[in-house]
Amino acid sequence: MKVENGKFYFIKDEFFDIFNGYKLMENKENGNKRPCYFCFNDLEDEKIIWFVPISSKVEKYKVIYENKKKVRKKVYNFVFGKVLGKERAFLIQNIFPTTEYYIESKYQNKMQDVEITEALKREIIQTSMDVIKLAKKGINIPFYNIIEMKEILLKQQN
Repeated sequence: MKVENGKFYFIKDEFFDIFNGYKLMENKENGNKRPCYFCFNDLEDEKIIWFVPISSKVEKYKVIYENKKKVRKKVYNFVFGKVLGKERAFLIQNIFPTTEYYIESKYQNKMQDVEITEALKREIIQTSMDVIKLAKKGINIPFYNIIEMKEILLKQQN
């Protein structure tokens, strides 16, 4: 499956089995596919795709955002924006890399790709790239080592 930048996808359970100790947001049970993830391709390696989970718990994350903003100049953890007409939190703090192999399906609504504005796509990707750059310097915004995950995935590909 070819992944398109700025679209939304679901991940196979198998991915979470491999990275079991990383405390990733796992797929939910009860027949619902969630969370879905905003995706974009890695700038350095075309095999890697970055996944940002989205959440409907906007108020919860806005409180955390505002508290962080009191002590930090720039908050990288979240971006807020509309998806299907409803405000959502893009959880940059939970970003992770994966490959096409682990993608289960594209998120669609009424047989159409779910779209967001170009400005929101740019903001999510730029904030995510800032987090990836920080991780390369040893400053982890995510709760796990995304650079280590990327290296494991690249080794699998070879």
